[in-house]
Parts: sequence; structure tokens; C-alpha cells
Amino acid sequence: MNEDQIKGKAKDIGGKIQEGVGNAVGSSEQQAKGQSKQVEGKVQEKVGDVKDVISPKGNR
Repeated sequence: MNEDQIKGKAKDIGGKIQEGVGNAVGSSEQQAKGQSKQVEGKVQEKVGDVKDVISPKGNR
């Protein structure tokens, strides 16, 4: 795993937690922020996936 994949996964998990807290307290704003963070994380993970595919194994 490269740095983008790790950071992306962390954002995705953080967003899921934030969305869950928003659901628990009835805050649609927190739910939306959590969902947005999840999307950001998934995009960053995909960027990391692409970097893995295009870069040689020794150049990370």
C-alpha cells in the first residue's frame, strides 16, 4: 500500500464514523459531511491504486 491508499482508507473510515454519529444525533449536516469525507477517501484510494499500477515497484 502506498501513502494515498492509506490516507484514503483513513478518510473513508472517518467519514463512516462521522456519518454514523450524525445519524445517532439526528444531524443531517454531520451525515452529509461524513458522506463527503467517504467520497474523498475513496477517490484518494483510487489515485493510490493508479500510482501502484503505473509506477515501478521500487519507486514509491
